[in-house]
Amino acid sequence: MSKPLTAAAIEKTRPGKDRREIPDGGCRGLYLIVQPSGAKSWALRFRRPSGKPAKLVLGSVYAAAPKEPNTVPAIGGHLTLAAAHRLVTELRHQIAQGRDPAATHLAEKQHRRIAAIEAAENTFAAAAKDWIEQDASKNTRRWQEQARLLGLEPDSLTFIPKGLAERWAERPVVDVDGHDICAIVDETRRLGAPGLKRRSDGPTEGRARAMLSCLSTMFDWLIRKRRVITNPCSGVPRPDTPKARDRVLSKDEIVRFWAAAGDAGEPFNAALKLLLLTGCRLNEVCGMRREELSEDAWTIPGTRTKNHRPHVVPLPPLAREIIAGVHRIEGTDLILSTSRKTPLSGWSKTKDRLDEAMGAPPWRLHDLRRTAATGMAELGIPPHIVEAALNHISGAKAGVAGTYNRAAYAEEKKAALERWANFVATLVEGKSAANVIKLGRRG
Repeated sequence: MSKPLTAAAIEKTRPGKDRREIPDGGCRGLYLIVQPSGAKSWALRFRRPSGKPAKLVLGSVYAAAPKEPNTVPAIGGHLTLAAAHRLVTELRHQIAQGRDPAATHLAEKQHRRIAAIEAAENTFAAAAKDWIEQDASKNTRRWQEQARLLGLEPDSLTFIPKGLAERWAERPVVDVDGHDICAIVDETRRLGAPGLKRRSDGPTEGRARAMLSCLSTMFDWLIRKRRVITNPCSGVPRPDTPKARDRVLSKDEIVRFWAAAGDAGEPFNAALKLLLLTGCRLNEVCGMRREELSEDAWTIPGTRTKNHRPHVVPLPPLAREIIAGVHRIEGTDLILSTSRKTPLSGWSKTKDRLDEAMGAPPWRLHDLRRTAATGMAELGIPPHIVEAALNHISGAKAGVAGTYNRAAYAEEKKAALERWANFVATLVEGKSAANVIKLGRRG
């Protein structure tokens, strides 16, 4: 009969050339395993309920402990001799009840492995990438902005340094709660979205609202995919609606803008000037494709407009000249791009250089659209023609009037945009103030 093992005997046991199994006479079925490397572990040999022999590795040997650890012994842990005895007693009790501890342990181990894999696949960062790639990029017009709000570069879906995805990279998405959402929305309101440069030229409530909307839409999608149960954005108060902006560039600022835009470098210089001349939105201009252009017009499909209605933009000669001067990018239909794969993006540095060159009070790129609308109105162009030229549905074309008024105003739009382009050209070419004012007073 084997001798009972002692802590001192275990400590003195030295490895040999071959693996050794030393039975413990003081605990039936318990073996001390000694590897040639010197590593020591515990194993239990027993018979399954079917009668077949089996072995279960219990854990590594924790020898020479001055005091028994005050922990419950568990499979896979570091076990002293006494802890191994306690664990074997518990397992023997399970065997007496007809259970197979080896099979149970294997099932639990597989469950933990699967849970770990699922947790890794369902972190906030992984969930954000999946939503952008599988849903937002296909169904949302401004998905690039949503990707940035979540802390992801739109082109590569890599982390924006210090962005939200990097901050919550390993956090299980199911652990994100209303307190977290409220904190991020409030931070965005006060400091700007994590990892993104704060807009210093206006209120941040708009971006805070966009952050809340983006997160809520993402969690709704995760609910549909059965990856979360609830939307933590529910009940989080929406930030106040920002006040409507009325910033319009003055005549002097238009002159300075045009000069600064000319120094912005291709293709940003062309995009900036087209924004002012056409009054179109930034994403519409940046996404311009050759297939959308004809001899003297640009047709923006409804998939790229805010109101989802196709918009025909009659191009004045100055706009056509600018487009023709853009260096053609091989391998893409995009007119304005720096990557050949995606529309022109990355405006922060360009806008900073514009601001420095102009020395004007704070303004935004979207203010160019308002400047075009105001400028045409001051030239005496009727409001409904201005709205048609900008594909803007409100005022003269809103409600019932908009339902029945389907006139395209093609000739009127062409005349309006040409007149506005001529006015801008007159300004930037340095004509006299009297000529400019006279042009602005024409009906």
